[in-house]
Amino acid sequence: MDLKTLRYFVVVAEERNITHAAKILMMCQPPLSNQMKGLEEELHVQLFIRGKRSLTLTEEGKYLYQKAKDILSLADKTSGDIASMGKGLSGTISLGVTRSFDEGISASWIGEFQKTHPQVRFRIRSESSDALVEKMRLGLISLAVIAAPYDEVTLNAIHISDERWAACFPEDNPLYDPVESEISVHDLSSCPLIVPERKEWHESIRKWFRKLHVDPVVAFETDDWHHAMALSSEKLGVALIPETVEPFPGLISRPIEGKEKAIRYFFVWRKGHPLPTIEENFIDYIKSIYPID
Repeated sequence: MDLKTLRYFVVVAEERNITHAAKILMMCQPPLSNQMKGLEEELHVQLFIRGKRSLTLTEEGKYLYQKAKDILSLADKTSGDIASMGKGLSGTISLGVTRSFDEGISASWIGEFQKTHPQVRFRIRSESSDALVEKMRLGLISLAVIAAPYDEVTLNAIHISDERWAACFPEDNPLYDPVESEISVHDLSSCPLIVPERKEWHESIRKWFRKLHVDPVVAFETDDWHHAMALSSEKLGVALIPETVEPFPGLISRPIEGKEKAIRYFFVWRKGHPLPTIEENFIDYIKSIYPID
């Protein structure tokens, strides 16, 4: 199972048609069909259900498709990393940034770093913290900004910032008080809530209410702040979002009382894994801004 065969398989899986895939790959149909049959024989599984006009991936085929995409991405990244070695600071840095983090901060890092190293380029991935850690484990990215908690055994970390949680709701909600700049957990205790899906955050939020000896009324869970605000716009609940997230028109956002009600952000990379020079230099740059205690 070589990289070329995996690239062919990914195109066939996406096109669901051998003839179309062969045109994209600029090759004849029979050799491509033979490649796919050979791959199935090598793995001792059926990857496609062959119909008259299209192919359907089996469960094994779907699994291989996801893994093949990761393997090919890692191979491309490795080739780029090796090509950049010995050429000074040039090449591409793959940086993951969790969706809740203020994108203006990471953009300012990149802008300042490129002033000194104009040949360095960045590839930015914006996903959940858990997804970014998994991408890092697979070697698809080397550096990331994630929200706590994180695995201190496997990851190096630099504390970047803390951001307060905020309650987001329509302007005509009875919770709105033009005088008060904050909102208390007690005020939220009887409200249907739209909370983040991440297990650790969900548990932290429940702890706020346990101090009042009540359970929160969780109406929805989502890992997307825009979806949370859309639900709140429909008056389906109060969305809990990071304070820096700009509310939709017609909504207002108020930070929740208590400094402990905050998201902690960390810049992380894997322990025991050598990095290309450009990524080591970017880590040094981050350390210069946020000295490690």
